[in-house]
Amino acid sequence: MAHAELKKRKRSDYKFYLEYRTRWSDNDMYDHMNNSIYYFLFDSVVNTYLITHCSLDPPTSSQIGLVVHSHCDYFAPVGFPAVVDLALRVNKLGKSSVTYEIGVFKRGEEEVKAVGEFVHVFVDRETMKPKAEGMGELLKGGLGKVVVEKANI
Repeated sequence: MAHAELKKRKRSDYKFYLEYRTRWSDNDMYDHMNNSIYYFLFDSVVNTYLITHCSLDPPTSSQIGLVVHSHCDYFAPVGFPAVVDLALRVNKLGKSSVTYEIGVFKRGEEEVKAVGEFVHVFVDRETMKPKAEGMGELLKGGLGKVVVEKANI
């Protein structure tokens, strides 16, 4: 997706939200949130959704998600003591893979601060390979609830 198009993202473009209260230690020496924290947040919102809406139990589920790709486009800084809303959607849902998009919004502001992409491939816990039938029904069904229409990608 083009950088300019991502910068136009609004809260309403997403389907699941998670609040995060920044910490003093999230800031880097330039007094804004360190880039590595954004990736921590992407992982947190994705896994919160998987656990609460897709019946995933990371320590015991027969399938696990492996991150095969991630990136982030930064538009404006966020720093302590900001409260941010992490907004999640699924841009592509395949047989064994899912492409998430995460928008980072500062509480009370409509301008997106960053947009990240995160791709999981779901594999069998034992073999570490995708199952022939793909993702389990509960997992795929839960993810299907946050898929966006292609026109909105």
